[in-house]
Amino acid sequence: MQHIKSDTEQKTDEVIETIADYVINYRVDSELALDTARYVLMDTLGCGFLALRYPECTKHLGPIVPGTIVPNGSRVPGTQFELDPVHAAFNIGCAIRWLDYNDTWLAAEWGHPSDNLGGILAAADYLSRKRIAEGKEPLTMDTVLEAIVKAHEIQGILALTNSLNRRGLDHVLFVKIATTAVVAAMFDGTKEEIMNAVSNAWVDNSSLRTYRHFPNTGSRKSWAAGDATSRGVRLAMMAVNGEMGYKTALSAPNWGFQDVLFGGKEITLSRPLQSYVIENILFKISYPAEFHGQTAAECAVELHPQVAGRLDEIYKIVITSHESAIRIIDKKGPLQNPADRDHCIQYITAIGLLFGNITADHYEDETARDPRIDALREKMEVVEDKQYSEDYLDPNKRSIANAVQVFFKDGTSTENVVREFPLGHRFRRDEGIPLLKRKFISNLETRFPQKRVKEIYDLCSDSDELLQTKVHDFMSMLVI
Repeated sequence: MQHIKSDTEQKTDEVIETIADYVINYRVDSELALDTARYVLMDTLGCGFLALRYPECTKHLGPIVPGTIVPNGSRVPGTQFELDPVHAAFNIGCAIRWLDYNDTWLAAEWGHPSDNLGGILAAADYLSRKRIAEGKEPLTMDTVLEAIVKAHEIQGILALTNSLNRRGLDHVLFVKIATTAVVAAMFDGTKEEIMNAVSNAWVDNSSLRTYRHFPNTGSRKSWAAGDATSRGVRLAMMAVNGEMGYKTALSAPNWGFQDVLFGGKEITLSRPLQSYVIENILFKISYPAEFHGQTAAECAVELHPQVAGRLDEIYKIVITSHESAIRIIDKKGPLQNPADRDHCIQYITAIGLLFGNITADHYEDETARDPRIDALREKMEVVEDKQYSEDYLDPNKRSIANAVQVFFKDGTSTENVVREFPLGHRFRRDEGIPLLKRKFISNLETRFPQKRVKEIYDLCSDSDELLQTKVHDFMSMLVI
């Protein structure tokens, strides 16, 4: 009979302990990391503000029970809601992710590390206001930026070698793990408490990817990260209040995450946890579209002037791509809703060719009824370039290459337009950051009067002032 060690004999899973050590002990001293975290803050908030234009998003926002009052609650940016930190994290996370326009990390697993900002901002605002009520010093925004760096790192390094999608599991599990760890640390959790919290996040497991794929693609993909980051806040708060953890939540024979859900394969951290992920994060600057298709969108928009007047002459359109894009967003047949359309490389490319631009409105039903879109989709072939697939996984390149070429019935064709690196890639930072700032201003203008737009933008643009700003004061600026 197999001997099962008692809890006192068990050693905590290394991944759980490493994450806890990191959030407690690592000091972010990389100027690049903190500066990039500031841009993440700006861009992520802006994505949330833009999403508030869409009723399908805002129907999810507000208190669960209308009229609920929460003393020292967390504010939801761009609204007047003041909620408990768990539900505020869901609200903020839902708005951030709704339009698929926030930052992205691509590896064996992909995801959007700025999704963690839902939990980080909700917890920071609550803690700051609570401390003031108790006569203590509130948190300042340097705490938020450091938490952003660490959440990005935890989620991103887990994603490098651990593919949830190949097991049918959704990447938001890594959001839950990251939020749980950084928020537990923000609540001054001990190392043991943080390990307890993180172990419970692993035991929680992950949602299925059902809602991201045919025939079930749906709007849950737009609130799944809000759900994950809010659950992280809940588990962190439980742990610092004394809830127990599970030392071998990953490795326990038969019942641990690895045996039950990962085919017995070990969950690994392939790099030391520092600030690698945020320094290499991909900003989604140009177009609200699934990131594997960003470069295809750029190619299509470039080809628009050559194609727009010759739609009836098109014989075929060839999209050359990489394996991950083909596996995730190569779709034929009917597309049922905006969530389906913004994850279809053919739809994204068709919009770029037809309109010379791609906006969130292009995924709505009104545009989707245009018969020219499906007519173009039917003429598209998606093929893999093995080199694109290799470069996608190369840590020194991290490319997301696509190419688009249009062939006409008379035997002529456009050039084969190739983009290896999208505008938000680190290799194109100098080109991208001015446009990211412009995107932030445009998104602010959808929600605030010009005077407030200028105040928010000026503060976020001044790194020294922002770092010293009290969290509750910053959040007050974001209340309409």
